[in-house]
Amino acid sequence: MQRLHARYPFLEAARDAVATEAVDLATVVERDRAVVDRARQRVITALEDGGTGEPHRDARIELLSYPVARVLVSMVDERVLVRKYARAEAATAADRIADDLTASTELKSVESSGISLDALLAEFDLEDAVRAVGETEYRIDVGTYLLLAEDLWDDNWQLVNQPLIDGEIPVDEDELLTLVREAVRGHIEDGLPFDVPEAIADELEADADEIREVLADLDLTREIDTVVPDLFPPCMKALLDRIQKGEHLPHHSRFAITAFLASIGMSTDEIVDLYRVNSAFGEEMTRYQTDHIRGETSPTEYSPPSCATMQSYGDCVNKDDLCERIPHPMAYYEERIDDADDEELEDWRESETEEEASASGD
Repeated sequence: MQRLHARYPFLEAARDAVATEAVDLATVVERDRAVVDRARQRVITALEDGGTGEPHRDARIELLSYPVARVLVSMVDERVLVRKYARAEAATAADRIADDLTASTELKSVESSGISLDALLAEFDLEDAVRAVGETEYRIDVGTYLLLAEDLWDDNWQLVNQPLIDGEIPVDEDELLTLVREAVRGHIEDGLPFDVPEAIADELEADADEIREVLADLDLTREIDTVVPDLFPPCMKALLDRIQKGEHLPHHSRFAITAFLASIGMSTDEIVDLYRVNSAFGEEMTRYQTDHIRGETSPTEYSPPSCATMQSYGDCVNKDDLCERIPHPMAYYEERIDDADDEELEDWRESETEEEASASGD
């Protein structure tokens, strides 16, 4: 089994390599604990950090952990897990692709463990939809563009903000790699979940239960319907403060705070109203994006990013002692809510309603 297959286990060549080795998955999960442990790590890290964790140094273990991870995701059979797992695998692949293309540009060999852009496009039947028009400039068929960009949240990906030239959209190499990442995500997500044979499921039940516990911990705060900004994690408090000052947030920051506010019970109308102070406010787009994150116009309700993801984007600010031991902003807020006195739990929305009523009475 080649290192290339372990780096990109979703490739057809990787599946063929597993088939050629005549690997029996039931035997693997029964006898090869290292593979199962790595598979469980892939899934849990996807939930907590948005990646797949450190790869195993043994290419065989790394490759076989991928189909076992897919089995675990299918056993848990939760839509949010499928979504997060597919995104994490795609994000990991995107990082590796970028590294491989950089190595290729620097005339280093990528033959044994890397992949070329042409090979990637061919893998997802995109070779006829994408054409190079310069060293790092491309054109992509508008129909393919719309399909791949459908889940990209930033305004810049909207077709109305893109030049359309003879039925094609111009993109640079970074934008093309983002679209390829979405192709990877869709490919992985489309095959999940699937029916797991009983013999395999029995061997993996304890591992699936561990994943269920992690998922339950992350999703528990979805039941909270209390908005107390003073108890927000510092990162979300800072983003809310910037919104109220009328600042224009980067797309990852807007996604984070919008997903957080939706997860603690705020409605689309309430969230949209927060953004009105921005001079560039567009109600239709803001409402569309908020509904998409809430799951009203998309297949799933999006969760806020983990602390690790917030840190990678530079949104992790003003860390306190609780931040040091909490992996997720939602877990932070849940603990603050649980520890708060009744007087501290006055919902922000209720206090604003009372102020408005008092003002109108004057």
